[in-house]
Amino acid sequence: MENILFPQGFLWGAATAAFQVEGATAVDGRTDSIWDEFCRQPGRVVGGDCGEPAADHYRRFEQDVAMMADLGLQAYRFSIAWPRVRPDGGKVNPAGLDFYKRLIDSLLAHDIVPWPTLYHWDLPQTLEENGGWANRDTAYRFADYAAATVEALGDRVGTWTTLNEPWCSAFLGYAAGIHAPGRQEPKAAVAAVHHLLLGHGLAADTIRAAQPDAKVGITLNMYPIIPVDPDNPADLDVARRLDGLQQRIFLDPLLRGEYPADILEDLEPFGFGDHIKDGDLGVISGPMDMLGVNYYTEHYVSSTPNGDDGGRNPWVGVEHASFPVRNAPVTDMGWEVRPDGLTTVLMRVHQDYPRLPLYITENGAAFRDDFTGNGAIDDVDRTGFIASHLRAAHAAIEAGVDLRGYFCWSLLDNFEWAEGYAKRFGIVHVDYDTQIRTPKMSARWFSRVARDNALVATS
Repeated sequence: MENILFPQGFLWGAATAAFQVEGATAVDGRTDSIWDEFCRQPGRVVGGDCGEPAADHYRRFEQDVAMMADLGLQAYRFSIAWPRVRPDGGKVNPAGLDFYKRLIDSLLAHDIVPWPTLYHWDLPQTLEENGGWANRDTAYRFADYAAATVEALGDRVGTWTTLNEPWCSAFLGYAAGIHAPGRQEPKAAVAAVHHLLLGHGLAADTIRAAQPDAKVGITLNMYPIIPVDPDNPADLDVARRLDGLQQRIFLDPLLRGEYPADILEDLEPFGFGDHIKDGDLGVISGPMDMLGVNYYTEHYVSSTPNGDDGGRNPWVGVEHASFPVRNAPVTDMGWEVRPDGLTTVLMRVHQDYPRLPLYITENGAAFRDDFTGNGAIDDVDRTGFIASHLRAAHAAIEAGVDLRGYFCWSLLDNFEWAEGYAKRFGIVHVDYDTQIRTPKMSARWFSRVARDNALVATS
């Protein structure tokens, strides 16, 4: 294979999320998020795990930033914990903001670009008790939180992401109940979709008003939806519906200023249209400077039902859908390894929507990690996964996609939501008992890729 060179200035980074790595869940004024409460409910999280101590990043960030610098990472994508900045969704907490000031100052001192996300799923529990994202008022509270954060940190930050994967927040949290807050209420889920997008638009306006030169965007998780039988009308219809709920219900209002007509019709029985007020779509479709794409796998879908899902169905309005397993390698999450799907996703956004810079803001894989006799972790599978997806990303660049950066998921092993600590995505191993960090083979390999701005022939 030939060397693959990335464009000059391509940004190389790694990503984490506050609840997954910070720990210190009751320190310096932080109050409960929906995930703290969710973890307390028996059977919700594998092993009864919770966000304490996670990777103890709150106390060890200086060590982690130094490690990032040693690896040659150019950017760090992290999220800011709403319950630290405005505990219980209320007054601003200076101690919580001070942590992020110190983190960002450390990053800048090591020439690492801070790339904060305002919301990575840790809604203050008090706001959930008032209806959560199903309540329109939460969008305005999110804008208030954004305003306080940008006022405190805007002199240190040039790029802001409003939301991470609103699909997960809305459909896993409010329809399937797999994620916090654990509700199985389809009507609440579709309300949450609109209010999350409204919150994005309001927050983006707030950021630009306070920091006119800031770049603002959102991150969506996107996957090709492939019907098992493209000649079967039922399979085609399920694929259309799932594509609408996964992709178009977010992309269309953000980039076209309208919801897809077919999805509005599909969701009419759930009152989706009732939540859309005059002027909302204008707010949601305000100018964006970039779009973050999170990619992990493809969805291969059939209209044939596959047993009782126990009500844990995120696909609102889709009664019969299953996801047959194909003959492909899978990660420790059971997800098929499908790097070509990343090219497909990037090309789709490039071809179907107004052009704007794209960043891969998450891509990575969970695999079982074992120490060798010399104390190393030779995670060949993870290294191969990232390499194949970087080739797929480069193929999109060669086809004309304006892709400007790649953040691997994740910097550190961490709390993997409902999977607790059972799954490891990190390029750096974390011993949760001692908090010792050990860069894996994938970390050293990714370090070379970032420094070379290239995949060499042996990668």
